Amino acid sequence: MPGQGRRPTKPIYVELSIRTDPDTLWELTQRPWHHQRWDARFSRIDYLNSPSEHPPESGAGEKEGSEPVGFRYLLGPAKGPALTGSGVTTAERRRADGQRVSALRFASDSGWSPLQEGAGYWRYLPGRSEDPATDGTSAGGAPHVTFVTGYDYRGWRWRGGAQLDHWLVRPCVGWLTAWSFDRLRLWAERGISPERALWHGLAEVTVRVGAAALAGVVDAAVTGQAVAGVLTAGVVLVFSALVPPSPVTPAARRCRRRPRPGARGRTAARAPRLLAALAPPSDRPAPAPSRNHLSARRPSGNLGAITLEQS
Repeated sequence: MPGQGRRPTKPIYVELSIRTDPDTLWELTQRPWHHQRWDARFSRIDYLNSPSEHPPESGAGEKEGSEPVGFRYLLGPAKGPALTGSGVTTAERRRADGQRVSALRFASDSGWSPLQEGAGYWRYLPGRSEDPATDGTSAGGAPHVTFVTGYDYRGWRWRGGAQLDHWLVRPCVGWLTAWSFDRLRLWAERGISPERALWHGLAEVTVRVGAAALAGVVDAAVTGQAVAGVLTAGVVLVFSALVPPSPVTPAARRCRRRPRPGARGRTAARAPRLLAALAPPSDRPAPAPSRNHLSARRPSGNLGAITLEQS
């Protein structure tokens, strides 16, 4: 896949097995008012031309005949500066192999966004990747879905932008995607709302940081050396990061960040064919921005060049 500038980039890949039925997971991910709650990469998602605000579907194995849905997205506070953009998405709920897939292409309105334009997909694989069963049910009878995403993007075009994306932005975006997937899992499996899961995460971080700070203060008081206290706090903080997270706290570490070996892993890592047939936002009429915090900007027109390996 072409990268950004001179430096080739590696597409982001995240995989997580979720104990829920395919219909529930489809509802939580394909409805924009649900999607924007668990996915920390967005604050708001609005579909533009679908009364049901749901990506259109076609018959099994046929996607070319469906009409993609345009959408607007926002990342930022309800009032104040925010990053906005537009995109197109489509989905296939019924396939002969039992999988479900969706695809999207997007482009930012502003040159400030670290994700200028990109493309990606979701795969819903019935049954866990490590289970021999593929009918969406584990050996114990509980339904499972392996939820997979793969996507890539172009970042900043100014000098140093490619290096900053490689060393900072891309790892952070990958981590945030994985964290959001586990947040979704807690919602689907345990009924823990995304908002409550966020508070669980903030509380756990506060406890870990507080414990490290307290250890540092005690050590400094005992030794009379402030430097010793700082070092102790740092060591405690590092070791606290190795402690497994609470079962009710979202954690990116629960997700796979590389495809599994074998044919099933290769299938999960390939973008569905409907992504290739999905026209980029620059090839569609530009929707009017819903907000004016950032000036609207037409996509560069190069989004169609961003492609993932197709299956």
